[in-house]
Amino acid sequence: MAVTMADITKLRKMTGAGMMDCKNALTEADGDFDKAMEVIRKKGQLVAAKRSDREASEGCVIAKVADGFAAIIALKCETDFVAKNEDFIKLTNDILDAAVAAKCKTIEEVQALPLGDGTVQDAVVARSGITGEKMELDGYKTLEGENIYVYNHQKKNMLCTMVALSKANDEAGHEIAMQIAASAPLALTSEDLDPELVARERQVAEEKAREEGKPENMVPRIAEGRIQKYYKEVCLLQQGYCQNEKISVAEFLKGFDKELTATGFQRFTLRAE
Repeated sequence: MAVTMADITKLRKMTGAGMMDCKNALTEADGDFDKAMEVIRKKGQLVAAKRSDREASEGCVIAKVADGFAAIIALKCETDFVAKNEDFIKLTNDILDAAVAAKCKTIEEVQALPLGDGTVQDAVVARSGITGEKMELDGYKTLEGENIYVYNHQKKNMLCTMVALSKANDEAGHEIAMQIAASAPLALTSEDLDPELVARERQVAEEKAREEGKPENMVPRIAEGRIQKYYKEVCLLQQGYCQNEKISVAEFLKGFDKELTATGFQRFTLRAE
């Protein structure tokens, strides 16, 4: 049967596929919409399989908070051109909306969520078929609490952060979310750092002191001084506040309220640092 422009437009709205892909699918399916959708779905699976070894280093990173639950997710692709496509960004937002609504804790839970006529993973595979690029979900991070603030750096969908505060404070939340974006902390405080990481840093500090010819009895004290400096570099509350390095982030927060502090944070970026 002849495929009409109205049919092509209808299938495009249903699947998000390109006009020619919709026309070809309808032609192959002899005008049957269910079969045409299956044709498009299989094309996505084929593309995903063929490009499984490709690197997906571009993408869309977004964050959202609702009802005390926040999440960051990245839908990755191969090129910046696809990453900036409105349909690609919409799919990322749709996936995140579903994940936050369901309060998913893992990326596997997100992939299994219902979305459209299938699951989230089905939707990602289908979009891969439309664009011809490898796509994958990555960087799923969550945070729970009453006072969570999210930040999308420069609104470019490349780097997102979120921070939980002990009390509601929009200004402080925004500032600390930006701090996290800029300084990439590893933990809230030194007590939250991996002990093995601290031990390695201490060993490096001691070896460096010996290489510098410091007396052996001075090595532990010198190493401890360097470890304290390391804490100020990688622990959020001990970092210097970006807008005024003379005070720590903890001191900045107490400037609003003596009981105000950060209780958790997450950060994800597509760019290597």
